[in-house]
Amino acid sequence: MPGELLFGIYIFVLSAFAGFEVISKVPPILHTPLMSGANAISGIAIVGALLITAPADTLVLQIIGFLAVVLATINLVGGFMVTDRMLLMFKGRSEGASK
Repeated sequence: MPGELLFGIYIFVLSAFAGFEVISKVPPILHTPLMSGANAISGIAIVGALLITAPADTLVLQIIGFLAVVLATINLVGGFMVTDRMLLMFKGRSEGASK
């Protein structure tokens, strides 16, 4: 059992590092338009976290799975909020340009 936990933590740390490196390399001007595509990936991450959390038999794995679901949900909701804000900015520009 400790080997599975260590392997899970290893995968988590590697994925967090890789995600940080990928996002930090995206220019700010491209970050917001890419959020709509990232929202779909966040939805898949929630499903994956739920599938991994469901068969967890120890408290530690259940807590880690719960944290994965919560963080993926926060990421998804935040992505939709940023995308909505971006769309409102473009909506304001097009209305102002037509007057």
